[in-house]
Amino acid sequence: MNTREVGLVSAASLAGAIASFITFNYFFTPKTNRNPHQTTDSSPHDPFDPSKRQCYLSWDDYFMAIAFLSAQRSKDPNRQVGACLVNQNDVILGIGYNGFPRGCSDDKLPWAKKSKRGDALETKYPYVCHAEVNAILNTNHASASGQRLYVTMFPCNECAKLIIQSGVSEVIYFVEKGKSSDVAYVASRKLFSMASIKVSQIQAKCFEVACSIFTASANGKFHKPQFPACL
Repeated sequence: MNTREVGLVSAASLAGAIASFITFNYFFTPKTNRNPHQTTDSSPHDPFDPSKRQCYLSWDDYFMAIAFLSAQRSKDPNRQVGACLVNQNDVILGIGYNGFPRGCSDDKLPWAKKSKRGDALETKYPYVCHAEVNAILNTNHASASGQRLYVTMFPCNECAKLIIQSGVSEVIYFVEKGKSSDVAYVASRKLFSMASIKVSQIQAKCFEVACSIFTASANGKFHKPQFPACL
């Protein structure tokens, strides 16, 4: 094998290792599944069968999965949160994840949860914008009024204020952070209740969405994307 071939193999291996798979997993079953026909049947479809595919994602699954995928953009080493704002016609209005404000370097502000000197300014908390805030503010000039918000973690009281003020009518979350007795989350629930915001949690059940972006073979050739028919 000559030098050029070695280089091709090395480059292909590196590319394959870095980008062969982008995969995210989450575990849930909605309390009210909008697609009662969803199955896990992965058998080949009869080409003569005129019926539609049955194992497609429900709207709840789809939007929560997008929230989880958005969370992977977060630079926070401790906790990654994603959110997806959707209108009444099931059209995505905005997505977001937790991070620092625009123009504020991810490398010049701290990501620490605690400070050895007890200085709050050496932690992330005074600087970070939560996923819910970014999803609402990232809308393409569309109103959030009457819309629903999918978020991977139950909103804190500060996010609850913005959610209410923006007019969001429903919050669907995956997990709660910490103890339900924490002041920030007790306050959130109180605010949501008083503002008549519908709040629901997506229950856990094994569910996986996997996407192979591309793969590289030893000869340096890249294969077309492969998407699982149904997992």
